[in-house]
Amino acid sequence: MPYYIYRVTPLGPVRQLARLSQFEVFKEASTEAKRLRREAGLAPGELIKTIFAENELQAEELLSQPAREDFADGEDY
Repeated sequence: MPYYIYRVTPLGPVRQLARLSQFEVFKEASTEAKRLRREAGLAPGELIKTIFAENELQAEELLSQPAREDFADGEDY
């Protein structure tokens, strides 16, 4: 499965996703994502994300999901 790199821009409750590149090897994807984070000149709230997915559609579905809450921090834990 490939690694995709996306620019994620929050637009209110919706995230705008722009695919930047795709890699077969994690180390290459990680290196490119780090370079983009340093050089891209990101606006406030914008992110560069690397995601491992079967295809581009699955990658975008995963990136569009709201962040999970960490339930281990609750008082009942």
